[in-house]
Amino acid sequence: MLGLDMLFKPKSIAVIGASDTPGRAGNVIIRNLQSGGFQGPIMPVTPKYQAVAGILAYPTINALPLIPDMAVLCTQADKNSELIRQLGEKGVKVAIILAAGMKKCINQDGRTEFDIMREIASQYDMRVIGPNSLGLILPWLNLNASFSPIPANRGNIAFVSQSAAVCTTILDWARNRRIGFSTFISLGEASDIDFPELLDYLSRESKTDAILLYIDNIQDARAFISAARAASRNRRVLVLKSGRTPEGAAALPHLSESLPGLDGAYDAAIRRSGMLRVNTTHELFAAVETLSHSVPLRGERLAIISNGGGPAVMAVDTLMEMGGKLAVLSEETIEKLGKVLPVSWSQGNPLDIVGDADIERYKKATEILLESDEADALLILHSPSVTAPGLKTAKALAEMLKNNPRAKRFNILTNWQGESDDATVARLAFAHAGFPAYRTPESAVTAFMHLVEYRRNQKQLMETPTSIGQIEYDVEGGRAFIQQALDSQLTSLTTHEARPFLSKYGINVMATWLAADAAEAAQITEQVGYPVAVKLRSPDIAHKSDVNGVMLDLNNATEVANAAQLMLNRMSLSYPTARIEGLQIQAMANRAGSQELRVCVRHDPVFGPVILLGEGGSEWNVNRDAAVAIPPLNMALARYLVIGALKAGKLRQRGHPYNIDVNSLCHFLVTLSQVVIDYPEITELDIHPLLVTGDSFTVLDASIKLSPFEGDANTRLAIRPYPKELEQSAALKDGRKILLRPILPEDEPNHKSFVERVSVEDLYKRFFSDVGELNHEALANLTQIDYDREMAFVAVFRAPNGEDEILGVVRALANPSHTDAEFAVLVRSDLKGMGLGRILMDKVIEYGRQSGLKRINGMTMPSNSGMIALAQKVGFSIDVQIQDGIVDMDMML
Repeated sequence: MLGLDMLFKPKSIAVIGASDTPGRAGNVIIRNLQSGGFQGPIMPVTPKYQAVAGILAYPTINALPLIPDMAVLCTQADKNSELIRQLGEKGVKVAIILAAGMKKCINQDGRTEFDIMREIASQYDMRVIGPNSLGLILPWLNLNASFSPIPANRGNIAFVSQSAAVCTTILDWARNRRIGFSTFISLGEASDIDFPELLDYLSRESKTDAILLYIDNIQDARAFISAARAASRNRRVLVLKSGRTPEGAAALPHLSESLPGLDGAYDAAIRRSGMLRVNTTHELFAAVETLSHSVPLRGERLAIISNGGGPAVMAVDTLMEMGGKLAVLSEETIEKLGKVLPVSWSQGNPLDIVGDADIERYKKATEILLESDEADALLILHSPSVTAPGLKTAKALAEMLKNNPRAKRFNILTNWQGESDDATVARLAFAHAGFPAYRTPESAVTAFMHLVEYRRNQKQLMETPTSIGQIEYDVEGGRAFIQQALDSQLTSLTTHEARPFLSKYGINVMATWLAADAAEAAQITEQVGYPVAVKLRSPDIAHKSDVNGVMLDLNNATEVANAAQLMLNRMSLSYPTARIEGLQIQAMANRAGSQELRVCVRHDPVFGPVILLGEGGSEWNVNRDAAVAIPPLNMALARYLVIGALKAGKLRQRGHPYNIDVNSLCHFLVTLSQVVIDYPEITELDIHPLLVTGDSFTVLDASIKLSPFEGDANTRLAIRPYPKELEQSAALKDGRKILLRPILPEDEPNHKSFVERVSVEDLYKRFFSDVGELNHEALANLTQIDYDREMAFVAVFRAPNGEDEILGVVRALANPSHTDAEFAVLVRSDLKGMGLGRILMDKVIEYGRQSGLKRINGMTMPSNSGMIALAQKVGFSIDVQIQDGIVDMDMML
């Protein structure tokens, strides 16, 4: 995070292109800095004025009396690259560029001002926000270095946006609602500083509890997902992503030079990272409102109180449509409510406390629900009423909720309907009291479901996958097959050609035969039996559906010959110069009770290989009909893909005699994910149809596209897969053979067993505190790691019963810039003296050198003499700090 400290803690600011003309950017920035109360020197730079807004100005950057921590460029696009050079020579390390259009300013050598500016900034190690940025607001530092006409209140939400217009809209709305921010930053075109670095910084920033992102596009998917996964473990992160449709994405100015990514892939990345996506500006406002006032959600049960049946029903409808849970009230609670409510109340949840409800009725019903502990969240609805005036009722309920200790355990949401002054002020009264208030029942429920969906995404982030067992794929055989195909310049494989390759991964493909002409096709089918499918094989028309369609369920030789001749005739008319390889005959499976799916691997321009799952069909549209996942997949992630596809209607259990076996489909998807990882030469793989009969899967038709690939195969993936290349065999002093390998999410149960066999004293020396029993969340953090950012090697022994035992673990947690890493070693207490500590230390040092780390360091206690001696033995420098009770171990790599 080089340079970000100066961005977020500047002590002096230069405004380049400062102006005394109202409305000009150089004037607005100066005025905002003054009105915000920034305490450091503000230095206008302009040759036109002696002073700007009463502040002495300097004619040039070189004339500045000191090196500013930050410079804000309010100048025209074609001047900015030269100004960045002057700032670099001055020693300035952070710049914000407001001007748009730098990509359209072409230099004499054909390069854009944008590219020249980036190159110059890099030469001087200068960090840049923008161009086309609205600027930066840091309310807790009284810093408003922005072009915004609206300031920001202090609060705990960090807002990062690629759109300046969205920034001002949010600020205008939030100021009226008294919602504040810890950071407000406009990225613009993000020439340098982008989402990943800001997520890393803000997730550690003490004033920030939640992070809200407005995204047009992502430039580095791998860095984004890696940073987002780390940030969402520490902070709530919400995303508003524009360009949900292909047409909308194509309209984004940021994407004019590249193809937009599949929206489903963005969805998958956001969920996979443990964040939450909102889809509209209205939802964004609701999300900000909820984040400002909500406590962490303890469960999903919602109770609803209303003085009208209609609004309550609308709330329930929205809740059910979004997959929410309505709290079920016990007979005891219903009896208590019956004593304070009129006989005509609804007798259940939602609580319709009737239109003549007064303030006391509202309060008593609310108190009973809070005491019952049968709900996790409470939504209070209010329609305009004479007996319960809006503002008075809101104030009374807000006061009661603030004084009720049980209310602190609930998520309280309110909806005061109407557009009168009374309703508007009532909503503000709730907001000022710390309870979110919404204009409609539907928006209130949607806000609650934001919390639910976020909780579910967090659960997905932490879920322990089940193992698919020890499966030995024929990777080398597959590699030889792919290479042979490429050597033969065969880059498009049909079902018949793909069959031997897919079989190496246990994927069953229906048998096929080749025929030279219609007569031979009929002859083959006489031997094979019926029904069969006939498909034309021609590389020239591989994707021309008008002549290449599969003729299915042909039941005799005459039908086969006629169908084959028909396809040949259509091809010769439409494509007279096309080459023909022959006809492909395929025996048809018994389809009774079966279901046909489509599973594809496509290359997304943003996220690389993605897996698509749906039911296919002739009008298959990936944006509409496919559920999307980003490999690598494990069983838990595959299950989320399948369940998500079922919920969204992109996959259906059609009530056949054999429903889709979800576990078997997940196994198939995990296998396909491994194919993606193992063979970067595969640019597209289309299985359509995949015939599913219960837990039986048969590929009827498949095509594979190949392209030569050079370099690191993992770089094309948005998430680094399990680094199998780091596995290493070793032996303990007693002769036991062990395997050193990166830790896996599936290791959680074994890791728990391992920790249980480490003494309390050894655990204290490792964690510097009493650990106790590690819960699931703690174990998930230890086993579900991002291989791009951290590494944990486990020493594994295969016991006689076939179970893997973890004997020791060494970890290396790198900083975001991957220059330094902190290491820690833990060995099972009964295995000391076996040489395992030395094996693990050597492994982590080797990993550090191979991965480009410059330094590794660790910390232990002075009493841990064994660790200190080992560290010295392998080359660490030791610094004993008796007063602090720690020992620093440090090694330059």
